[in-house]
This record gives sequence, structure tokens and C-alpha cells, in this order.
Amino acid sequence: METKTIHLIAAARPNFMKIAPLYHALKKREWAVPEIVHTGQHYDVNMSDAFFEDLMLPEPHHHLGIGSGTHAEQTGRVMMAYEKLLAKVRPDLVVVVGDVNSTVACTLAAVKMSGRRPLVAHLEAGLRSFDRTMPEEINRIVTDSIADILWTPSDDGDKNLLREGIPAEKIERVGNIMIDSLEMMRSRIEREDTMSKFGVKKGDYGLVTLHRPANVDKRSTLTTLCKTLVQVSQVLPLVFPVHPRTRKNLEEYELLEGLQKASNLRLDDPIGYIGFMNLVFNCRLAITDSGGIQEESTYLGIPCLTLRPNTERPITITQGTNRLCTAENLEAKVNEILATKGKGTRKPDLWDGLTAERVCESIRRRLSNR
Repeated sequence: METKTIHLIAAARPNFMKIAPLYHALKKREWAVPEIVHTGQHYDVNMSDAFFEDLMLPEPHHHLGIGSGTHAEQTGRVMMAYEKLLAKVRPDLVVVVGDVNSTVACTLAAVKMSGRRPLVAHLEAGLRSFDRTMPEEINRIVTDSIADILWTPSDDGDKNLLREGIPAEKIERVGNIMIDSLEMMRSRIEREDTMSKFGVKKGDYGLVTLHRPANVDKRSTLTTLCKTLVQVSQVLPLVFPVHPRTRKNLEEYELLEGLQKASNLRLDDPIGYIGFMNLVFNCRLAITDSGGIQEESTYLGIPCLTLRPNTERPITITQGTNRLCTAENLEAKVNEILATKGKGTRKPDLWDGLTAERVCESIRRRLSNR
């Protein structure tokens, strides 16, 4: 097989975790030349550079430097910048991951290239919240409708795509790439001692992450969440690495000082992957609005409370430890978990740390047959 150049698109922290195992797996193949394209959609040293270092990734081969902006601005800038890159370098395959604006933007730019265009593959395809008010849902639907290869993490992803009329030959269930990152870094995660930094003990604290606009942009909702977190911290110490967007709004709404005064609520800046996962491994429960933690907590058997009305990862509820909640009933849900051993769980099929290997085989086969 001739050498094949493969672009791995990264834009936000969860993207890095998804491309890292695939990058390392591809580097072992003599036919593969993986190149990381960092769009710069979400850029913060703590949110970006630290993750590249933790995941043993090299400096991005291409950096588009897009920055922040509205959904339309980000999507448009990424499309224009990536189209210019594609005009200079013609990869054989473009791999997009997740559901951020860069995912749909790079997909659109690649599939519209004139001449012999690259194939486009979506890793983590088929996830649906069925809530089109979420920008991420629009990105998922559009990306899946035009990509050439759709790698799904679970059976529900296959069913969603088939229901939408996607040809079966485009769909391959490969498992959950996030679990590959976790297993790839497990020994380093377990050796880390992030807990001591916050003065908490294994199994005796909750981990909090909040960043979605629905939770942090509206003053009334964020105020309710802050009051609840302070109350919860009185019965269970909480560790809260604060996302830049969330910190900005906490300061603007004059809520940050109240959190800082709570004796059992430990605030910090965003933490690198290894340190953060050490906190996940050892927490009593997680409170989040993130997608990845829903999956990681299910895999680890740790109760998770997701502050959202829906999830594109329903398998974490039907088979895993995840429960949906609101700002209003969060405290009651926490008390319920603390009073019990939590939900039973089982690991979904193909969540085994071998997803990157299956993806590499799919790439080899698809590019050989092209």
C-alpha cells in the first residue's frame, strides 16, 4: 500500500483525547503519515497545550489559528482557512471528531474540494440528543450527512444513522475512542496525586465541570447552580476546575466570591488530562455538563449527574451510571447517590481500549479499495 497522508482535526480539549490514540496507532503503520491540524477554535494554554503534552502529541503540523467568535464566524473562518491548506496539501483522508464547529467546517471544506478530494471520516458519528436547539446537534447531523465514513461508538449510533437514511456501507461501529485515551494513560493517571493538591481523599469528594451556555450564560441558572454547589459542598467536598467561559460569567454576575468563600469548595483553573482524570478516577461522583465525562464515569463505574435535559450518549444512562438532572433537583440527586451505592453499570460493547486499532484497519481497507 502506498503511503497515505491523514489529517486529524482538533479544535477543543475533547478532540485532543480522541485523536491522540489514533495518532499513536497510525504512527506505527508504515503506510500512514498522520498530521495534526489544530484549528485553534478553543485556545487557552491550560485548555490546549497541556493536553498535547499529557497525551504525548507533537506540536500540530498545521495550525489554523481561528480563535473565538460566533458560531457562524468560527465555522466560516475554519472553512476558509482549511480550504487554503487543502489547496496546498492534499491528504488522502480527513478525520474529524466530535461535534464542535470545526468538525462540520472542515468536513464541508474537504467534501467540496474540486478534483480528487480526500475522503472524510467522522469519528464518534451517530450520536444524537434529538434537541436541535443545541449547536452541537446541528454539527453532528450535518457532518454525518456528508462524510464518507461514519465510525460509531455504540449500537444506538448505528440505528440513528440508518434511520436518517445513511447507507449501511458508510457505517462502521468501532467503539469509544475516549476509552483508548484513558487506558493508554492509565498508569500515569493512577500514579498522579492531584487529590492532595485539593486536600481531598479518595471516594470522599465530588468533581464538578460546567461550561455549556445553557448552564453558565444565564444569570438566574448560574446563580441557582452556585447556591446548590455551596450547599452540596457542606455534605461532600467539591473540586471545581473552572472553564474560562464559566469563570468570566461568575465574575460578571458577581458569583465567584461566594464560591471562593465556601470552605469545602475547591476552585482551580482547568487541569491537564492526566491530573483531571486522576480526579475522575478517585471521586465519589461527578457533576457535569460535558459529554466525555458521562462516558468515562460509565466505564469506571462512578455515578455521574449531567446538568442537561438530554444527552447524545443515552447508553450512559441505559447501561451506565449517568443520570440527567437540573439546577433545581441537583442537590436531591446528590443526596440520593450518597444514600445508596449508586446505579449498577456494565461497559458497553467495544469500549475496550482497542478502538484506534479498529479505526486503523478501517482506514487501511477503505483507502486500499478507493
